[in-house]
Amino acid sequence: MPKTLPALALLVLLVPAAAAGQGIRRAVFAGQFYTADPARLAAEIDGYLAGAKPAAPPAGRIVGLVAPHAGYIYSGRTAAAAYAYVRGRAIDTVVIIGPSHRFAFEGISIWPDGGFATPLGTARVDAGLAKALAKATGSRFRPEAFAEEHSVEVQVPFVQRALPGAAIVPIVMGAQTRSTIRTLAAALTKACRGLNVLVVASTDLSHFLPKDRAESTDAATAALIEAIKTDAIIRKVEADENIMCGGGPVAAVLLMAEKAGRPRVEILARTDSSPFGGPVVGYLAAAVLAGEAPEEFTLTAGEKADLLKLARAALTEYLARRTEIDDLTGRDTFRVPRGAFVTLTKGGELRGCIGYIEPVLPLGQAVIRTAIYAATEDPRFPPVTPAELKDLRVEISVLTPAREIADPRLVQVGTHGLIVEKDGAKGVLLPQVPREFGWSREEFLDQVCLKAGLPRDAWKRGAKLSVFEAIVFHE
Repeated sequence: MPKTLPALALLVLLVPAAAAGQGIRRAVFAGQFYTADPARLAAEIDGYLAGAKPAAPPAGRIVGLVAPHAGYIYSGRTAAAAYAYVRGRAIDTVVIIGPSHRFAFEGISIWPDGGFATPLGTARVDAGLAKALAKATGSRFRPEAFAEEHSVEVQVPFVQRALPGAAIVPIVMGAQTRSTIRTLAAALTKACRGLNVLVVASTDLSHFLPKDRAESTDAATAALIEAIKTDAIIRKVEADENIMCGGGPVAAVLLMAEKAGRPRVEILARTDSSPFGGPVVGYLAAAVLAGEAPEEFTLTAGEKADLLKLARAALTEYLARRTEIDDLTGRDTFRVPRGAFVTLTKGGELRGCIGYIEPVLPLGQAVIRTAIYAATEDPRFPPVTPAELKDLRVEISVLTPAREIADPRLVQVGTHGLIVEKDGAKGVLLPQVPREFGWSREEFLDQVCLKAGLPRDAWKRGAKLSVFEAIVFHE
């Protein structure tokens, strides 16, 4: 994590903050990161918000935002893209999580009560939620963490203009370790359940790189966030890679969204400081959503029946003539690429199972191909013979895209299929497998590691875990 900021955007004069007296923190960075004139500040932020590109209505519940914390002249328009997404919504409290740039400590510090003053007035701290989060994380208040920290303060005027009346809970994260990130995410999930809360992860992207390198680095980071590669983000943050100063806050918000179910990230804007000259700092605005998926995939009874017929026809034709049939069903649904597995059983015993995790083929063609492979290419069994066809039962699993998870406790037995990867080894188990064997979550995790040829506890020792869901049906 960068320890200093450059003069161009972001170096500040280290002016001691006023004592917390009555719980009110004064605006330390007014006149530096943003104007101290109230009317001008309000007009400036309103102009940024009005100029933000309109976003499509969200599909799902808005859990959080990612917003930059540089001087407004550099990143104000990017921050506005995030806040415009939630402007005017009925949000009671905004939890703001920023990284600590100048005070080194372990864990997090939560401002307990009172308020944060800005030229626009004082934003009230939600003391009840702050207390609940402090208890759930076991953290203690460190006023030094806030004294000269800009990452939380610069978000507050945007909250005041975009969500007038909303209270805040200011949080500064010290050392951005996996343990701290997970603890905070779990606390947010627990303490915010049933409340109308928005969580803002305050971060800039790469710092002080040449323009070309900054662009490629920031594009890769945005892709990790958009794909919710939370574990990869945590690994890079712990390795102190120059991808973003607030990677810990971002990972905590993503984990919270994962726990809420069906997480999704929408990138709203990405810019950098290159128009102002000097070393480049990157900025990102994003919305983090959970809940209803934008286009939840389903199959009708007729589509399931047609896929089973397609798999059966593919087996019959290939075993008789060694030719692969085409999908002539004419169904549009079958033309969309999907991951799929075909499982063959005989007398209740497995006879072959092969599939594609990734959506590399249109669904109809994927079922044809995996049916043939399950019968002829599964290395655990001899090839199926034509005489066996009448005794086989065909089962098809149509998969949702896999998503990486950072916390094994997110695995839901009976809902999720599992993928484990480490040191070039990879294992996959479908969602129905733990149900069939009556496995617990830990047994499921152990078994997918063994399937990959890894030690059974590899999931506890740095293996990458991904989950997916499946629509499963059979003859």
